[in-house]
Amino acid sequence: MNREKAVAYMPQLYFDRNEPFFPVQIGVTFLSEGDTSPSFRRTFDWDDESVATIIEYAIYWDYDIQHMYDLEHVWVYVGRDGQVSDVEASFHGKYVRGLLPGGSNLADGTRVRLYSQPGKHAFLPQPDWFALVPGLFKSCGKHAGRDGLLIGGPFEGVLHTDEETDRIVMRYLQSKAFTPSMEFMPYVKPIEELLVPWEELYETVPRRVKQCLADIRAVNS
Repeated sequence: MNREKAVAYMPQLYFDRNEPFFPVQIGVTFLSEGDTSPSFRRTFDWDDESVATIIEYAIYWDYDIQHMYDLEHVWVYVGRDGQVSDVEASFHGKYVRGLLPGGSNLADGTRVRLYSQPGKHAFLPQPDWFALVPGLFKSCGKHAGRDGLLIGGPFEGVLHTDEETDRIVMRYLQSKAFTPSMEFMPYVKPIEELLVPWEELYETVPRRVKQCLADIRAVNS
């Protein structure tokens, strides 16, 4: 991993003032044309010869407000001239454009400003667009915890759950229910300290999930 470059293009993330969960670790992969993402179901095939690489940031949280384990993504297209030519960001299993026309949400010329959906962590380049998301407030309130331990993406067959696990996760997340303020604040901790190669994050996540479950069970025993 080219750490210096990963830091230079790291997205600047904004979170709701009442957000209870923040990123734990960020797995970085540098992708070339034709490569397949190691952590998201997509292959990169671009026609723009000016693009030198795509930096994939796989951002891991221990919790989404509705489930344990959350992995969101940002892809930064870096040109041969070092400029950001495009950005994409994950949004509920799909992805959206993350770079506004004219690059108006680029900070320092390389760091895209993205807003995290309260509790759910899907990304958009404009915070007021979250008003269009169905169930925005219910997901953080009456629907908190309803998905238990979510298993998907690169951890299918690695993580496992059952009714008892889902039940204790739901109970824990219901205790974290909140009302989004819809006021977004920049993440001020040194996020560059969270950057690791994707392979390291892949090894870390199962251990994190196991430890979080142990912590929850200890509190509820």
